Amino acid sequence: MAAYDDVDRALLRALSADPRATVVALADRLRLSRNTVQARMARLEASGAFRSFERSIDPVPLGYPLEAFVSVHVRQKLLAEVAAQIAAIPEVLQAHGLSGSVDLLVRVVCRDADDLFRIDGAILAIEGVERTETSLAMGELIPYRLIPLLERDS
Repeated sequence: MAAYDDVDRALLRALSADPRATVVALADRLRLSRNTVQARMARLEASGAFRSFERSIDPVPLGYPLEAFVSVHVRQKLLAEVAAQIAAIPEVLQAHGLSGSVDLLVRVVCRDADDLFRIDGAILAIEGVERTETSLAMGELIPYRLIPLLERDS
């Protein structure tokens, strides 16, 4: 685990608030030199601080207005194969391995209830999947965020 100082945390807070900020804008906002910001960004990237730089795209305009979470119960010996096959389903946005009674939590998008039924059926058809439980997402109440965590540890 990398240890971040106050400058690193300020930079991470600024990036969380404005992920598209340029190095020049960050330097100006934080009252640092451009070279300092570039060096810190390179060090943060090398330490694994940044996730994918893929833009977050809303699936609704793409024709996927519904989101669901599928809890998947798996035969443990086949977990890696099941995860690989689930990853091949285009509507799967994300999956997490869990401890406890559920093995995988899979986030999917779908066009309508029939589409969700089809996606759930595709997951159930995978060798090693024992059963699924599907919950329709009613709305995002707390979006992914890090600023409160960065502020708490300042």
